[in-house]
Formats: sequence, C-alpha cells, structure tokens
Amino acid sequence: MNHTRRNFLRSVSMLSAVTVVPLSSFSFSPNAKLKVTLVGTGVRGTSFWGKRLVDQYGDILEFVGLCDINPGRLEYGKKYIGAKCPTFTNFDQMINETKPDLVIVTTKDSTHHEFIIKGLDMGCDVLTEKPLTTDETKCQAIIDAERRSNKNLIVGFNYRWSPYATKVKELLRDGVIGDITSVDFHWYLNTYHGASYFRRWHGLREAGGTLWVHKATHHFDILNWWIDSDPSEVFAYGDLEFYGSNGPFRGDKCRTCQHKSECDFYWDITKNDRDMKLYVENEKYDGYIRDNCLYRDEINIYDKMSAQVKYKNNTILNYSLTTYSPFEGWRAAFNGTKGRLEAWLDIPYQKQMNVSQAEMHSREMAQTGEDEMHSEPIIVHKLWNDFETIQVSTEKGGHGGGDKRLHDKIFVNPDEKDPYDRAAGVRDGAMSILIGIAARKSIESGDPIKIGALTDLQPRETRL
Repeated sequence: MNHTRRNFLRSVSMLSAVTVVPLSSFSFSPNAKLKVTLVGTGVRGTSFWGKRLVDQYGDILEFVGLCDINPGRLEYGKKYIGAKCPTFTNFDQMINETKPDLVIVTTKDSTHHEFIIKGLDMGCDVLTEKPLTTDETKCQAIIDAERRSNKNLIVGFNYRWSPYATKVKELLRDGVIGDITSVDFHWYLNTYHGASYFRRWHGLREAGGTLWVHKATHHFDILNWWIDSDPSEVFAYGDLEFYGSNGPFRGDKCRTCQHKSECDFYWDITKNDRDMKLYVENEKYDGYIRDNCLYRDEINIYDKMSAQVKYKNNTILNYSLTTYSPFEGWRAAFNGTKGRLEAWLDIPYQKQMNVSQAEMHSREMAQTGEDEMHSEPIIVHKLWNDFETIQVSTEKGGHGGGDKRLHDKIFVNPDEKDPYDRAAGVRDGAMSILIGIAARKSIESGDPIKIGALTDLQPRETRL
C-alpha cells in the first residue's frame, strides 16, 4: 500500500462515528494517488465530483471505476469526466474488482442509503452528495452501518465554504449580536431554477423526499452551523398549489408538447448540448425524461413551505421556501441579546443586476473559469447604536465560491486548522435532513415533531 493511501486510511479510521468529520485529518501526497470510484453519473456526479476532480486534482487521485444503471449515460459520463477507468452497471462488482479507498455517491436521493451502506460494509470510506438520504429509517440504517463498519462517511456540503456564509459565521461566533435568540430565513427559487425541480425526478417525493429534504438540506445545514446547535422540534405547513395538477394544461414532455407557444415554462432542452448527450440520447435505456411536464399529475411534493424550528439552545427559527419567485435569492436575520444581523444575496431590489435569472443560475453552478469578485453587504445593528455595513468580497460561480474551497480543503490544504469548523460528517447530514423529514411529518399529522424521536441521535445544545 502506498504512502498516500496508508495516510488516508489511517486518518479516516480515527474518526468516530456520527460526529463531524474533520477534513484536516486527510493527508495526500503528490507522489501517490487515492483510488476513487463514483456511483451516479448525472450532472452533479460528472461535473463537481467528476470532471473537476480530474482537472484540478488528477495528480493526487484517480478514478478506478464509474457506475450507473444507465449504460449510455455511463459512457458519456466517462468521456465528460475524462476518466480512464472501467465502467460498471453493478455496484458490488465495481467495488470487488477495483477495491477503492473512497466511494463517491451521487445517485438519486432515495438510493443514497443503498450505496453508502454497501460501500461502508464492503470496507470503503464514503463521500455522499447531499442530502444524506430521504427518510428517518434510511438515516438510522446509515448511522448503524458507519458504526459497525469502522469506516467513515463525509457529506459534501458546500454552502458553508463560500466567503459570504463564512463571514456571517465569523460575526455570529464572535458574539457581535450576543447570544442568538431567533432567526428568520427565507429562500426564493425563481421560475427558472425552481421550476426545474418539478420537471425532474425531484418532483416525486418517493425519489427526492420533497424539497424539504433535497433542497432545504442545504439551508438547514448552514443554519445549524450558524446557530451552532442541533434542532429539537419542528412544526410546519406546506402545500402544492402552483405546479403539478394545478397547471392550466399538460403535455408529454416539452419537446413534443402542443402547448409550447402558450406555456410560460416551456424549456427547449435541444439547445443544451450536454443535456442532450447525457439525458435525451440515453432515454431508451431507463425511460428517464429530463424535460418532463411540470404540470403532470404525478407530482406530489410541496411548492410552498414554511416551518418553525426550535433548537436545543432555545433559538427559534422561522423558515420558508418559495419555488416560483420572480427572482432567486435569500434573506436571513439573526436577533440576539446585543443586536441584530441581517444578510442577503441576489435580492434584485437591493443592487443593480444585469444578468437574467437563467444566467444567474448557470453562473452559480459553473465549475470552470474564473469568476469576478464583487462585494456584498452584511448589516450589524447593535442595541443603542447606529447600524454598521460590513462589505464582504465574494463571487458567484461554484455556489458562491464554496465548491472550490471545499475541494481545496480536502485535497490541497488538509492540515490547515479551520477556525470556522466547516467540515461536515454524518451527524451534520442527519441533523439537516431530519428537520425536513420532521416538517413533512408535521404537515401530515398537524403536530410538532421531536427530532430525537426520529433516530437514536439526540439533539445537542452545541454541535460539538
């Protein structure tokens, strides 16, 4: 076993189960390579956890296997990533033949648990894309698998790593508004990005757990990190009243729909070469339609969501997610014993914006090229004082610069101590999805849901 693999395996073996994984324990050498496999060759897998790793870190890691149930998508994904490795449609076969050090899971949310558990049980460390999984039963099964395997699981949260989110954390950590007592957080998905979830498999709760889990896991994770406590109870409302069967008409898919000329949500997938090659050309293998009708009757997730979350440290969070906003952005306000902090990004009324909503989303997801730095404000208003505006240098691409900083921490600067505690392990992944799972259960039952009743993880007053 070479030096790099030995260091990697030794360092992850020291990580205790269901705790935050300290990425600083990873140690890589430029003279040897980590053996990596990837299961799930969709957009996120082939770009962020695929092509970007090959392009940026090819000298310290190598893909030894790629796996997907769709053989056509798998072959295109291999070419797009630039990997020189065998491909598999059987996960067990891939692990047995390639014997990787690390398995990366980027499949459909509802199947994350299957590959996480198999990977751990077969002697591999695992890195999974968010969300960890889609319900509390699968969550408990993952926790149990990590415990019995003596292996470890990393959850790929990236929003924590953006300069703007990090500055908010720094100010709250340093006590500029005293102890946090309540938080208001509102996320707005525009009619370009928000609508896309309802075209895809995410529109089915059995596939993605609803946007309470698939999308909001990002929000709940960063809120848990900012508040520095675990959620203890959730009460929520939600409904589906804009997309799905609420639409004025429906068709087979956008490409063949007779309502192209009158539907505000018509989307021409044929203009996107990558989507055509990754999805359309491979529909014949599994029947997955990427440009499905967002008014189809089978959609059964929520398109408006609101929750109140009580934390173990007695902080109260008021949260909402809108999926059909005219703009994409978010607002947060933290009330404390010494004042108030307000933060926001991409609210068009508060700055001059010269790009379309579609272009905004494209820039955020981009994994290549250099993004121009710009300044964003945070407002700190202490009791009995005038407010102060703090300007933060940030960027738009790769989730506000979070993507590349997460990768660099893992692969370039593993030994640097992180004063902001941005590393995320299985406990972080669990606590973020359990808020969304509890919200679903609260809507269905009309009752508040205790987080501690969902798995054997009990909320802590402070995260560590």
